[in-house]
Amino acid sequence: MDYQTLTIRRDGNVEHVTLNRPEVRNAFNPRLIAELEDWARGVRVGRDVRVAVLAGAGPVFSAGADLAWMAETAAYTHERNLDDATRMAGMFEALDTLPVPLVGRVHGAALGGGSGLVAVCDIVVADEQTIFGFTEVKLGILPAVISPYVLAKIGRSAARELFLTGARFPATRAREIGLVHAVTSADQLQPTVAAYVRELCTAGPEAVRAAKQTIREVSSRLGHEPVTALTAEAIAARRVSAEGQEGIRAFLEKRNPKWVE
Repeated sequence: MDYQTLTIRRDGNVEHVTLNRPEVRNAFNPRLIAELEDWARGVRVGRDVRVAVLAGAGPVFSAGADLAWMAETAAYTHERNLDDATRMAGMFEALDTLPVPLVGRVHGAALGGGSGLVAVCDIVVADEQTIFGFTEVKLGILPAVISPYVLAKIGRSAARELFLTGARFPATRAREIGLVHAVTSADQLQPTVAAYVRELCTAGPEAVRAAKQTIREVSSRLGHEPVTALTAEAIAARRVSAEGQEGIRAFLEKRNPKWVE
């Protein structure tokens, strides 16, 4: 695939993947989703990639869904929304099952699906000024597709607070709940990522792959396959609901939704 929304750079046995839509704060659209999944599916044993680093170009890691795409989904049928959500679920599943460690280099903001990307990273380093949020309920929808990965990271208690309020929270809070592993000043972000990368490269690559697989199997013997269908259906239903339609319209029109007095 000819990538238009990602930049890929190899540095020895480390692959650097950068979301490259800075003009829209690296927001998701169908092209970015397809390219991320294509890249993740292409990382296979034998390519001599030991570690991958995921970052965002410009001032923000990822602000979630693209506004133009959101406007389109508001007019989709339930079936079209289900197909759309299933594709996104496939992307997250591919990233989560990457056969090499995925290190997140996070700055600026990681909102909605952007925080979902943080959740599928094995190790996350965040700039101390980064803002996080599972903000979907503010639009009358929900963080369904990302929920298996976020719950695995932060647990039910934190998810209840943050999913239900949609509140934004700082990097220090993200570290407290396990979404982020290290919080640094802006000038120490890259050195801290580099230190993790060096540490990962000292481990046996086969042992690392086996460890990742063991974590997945032990934490959820059922796997994510039954869950992805459930979550895709959940978000598709919300997108075509009256409340979801109103929330998305209000967001695009820069006004409060009707349920906010």
